[in-house]
Amino acid sequence: MNTKRLFAILTASALLVGTLAGCGGSKDASTSESGGETGTVKDVQVWATGSDNVRQTFEKLVDDFNANSEYAGTYEAKLNFILAGTGGGTLADQLVAAYKAGRTDTEFDVVDLGDDDLTKILSLTDESILDDLDMSKIPNAEGVTAEPVAAKGKIQPYRGTTVILAYNSETVPEDEVPTTMDELVEWIKAHPGRFAYNTPGTGGAGDSFVRTSIYNFIDDESALMSNDPKWMEQWDEGFAFLKELHPYMYKSGDTVVYPNKNQGALDLLTQGEIDMCPNWADMVLSQRKAGTVPEKIKITTIEPSFTGAVQGIAVPSYSGNKEGGLAFINYLLSPEAQTILVQDMAAIPLVTEGVDLTGAEELMSMDVSNFRTQALGDLVTDLNARWDEEIGTLG
Repeated sequence: MNTKRLFAILTASALLVGTLAGCGGSKDASTSESGGETGTVKDVQVWATGSDNVRQTFEKLVDDFNANSEYAGTYEAKLNFILAGTGGGTLADQLVAAYKAGRTDTEFDVVDLGDDDLTKILSLTDESILDDLDMSKIPNAEGVTAEPVAAKGKIQPYRGTTVILAYNSETVPEDEVPTTMDELVEWIKAHPGRFAYNTPGTGGAGDSFVRTSIYNFIDDESALMSNDPKWMEQWDEGFAFLKELHPYMYKSGDTVVYPNKNQGALDLLTQGEIDMCPNWADMVLSQRKAGTVPEKIKITTIEPSFTGAVQGIAVPSYSGNKEGGLAFINYLLSPEAQTILVQDMAAIPLVTEGVDLTGAEELMSMDVSNFRTQALGDLVTDLNARWDEEIGTLG
């Protein structure tokens, strides 16, 4: 082989190796660096979890943040979404794992956390997993009075959400709509097969119904905000109640069927297979606005109420772009973002000035300060496992 040909081969090989090295590969969120720059624009990795309607809303929020917010051209948000009820590691699990591994400068820049996830994370770590929020960087939070269930000063509430009772107004007369749990039980027993709740492990609406049913038999309301295993000893009466209700649930043929996910129960209601089910207010109202749920489907609340919550967002202590995380939090409390949350997701806004509240009359009647919050942490896993074993197998 002559010298020129050998030199050409070696040069081509060097270029190929350099190209492959430059391409790199995908990294796990707990190890890859954040704050990556495209020119002068820094990436902000936004993490969220929930049902598909939450995913769709976050996609729109991220697009608006990148294109229209005061941070456009400085930061570019990238959405990482974990669909609830699909198995695998949850967002809470991933956050705890990154913390315990001692990771720093990760791609968890800003994270959306519900009460259960927050309680679980704090029970497995401590508050140092979350950064103290620099409120001078979140001026839009001024006037927001809602507070998180824990880690105050480290997580910023940005929207309200609650489970309600959804019903078919054409088959359930107004004077028969339940207003209390006792009235709901009477209605269920008087209309066998016309009520359903989804399996608790696949969605928060069914989970809320199960928790409410069980914890209504525990006299101490503080149990709803505790992950202490001692409360498991007081679950028996609630599970006996759920077994009593079982024969009156929705049936396919002669077999009781518990639908999967919140959407599964809502689909049964929309299709006329049932007349009533617990569901998320935002899911029902947003789909009704979109035309996929008919106008005859109405919502109401009962006493004692199902679970409600104030959703929060935080910057982990190992975020690779804390400034960008704070920017996204401030954006979420802007009139533009709150309008998207109201109009696309039917979320209960925590900021109302400058927000388009058209069609949100039902939402505005819900006071987040009166929500019956629940945060059981890891007890949720035990509760769902017991439901699967004792109720889900009844047939």
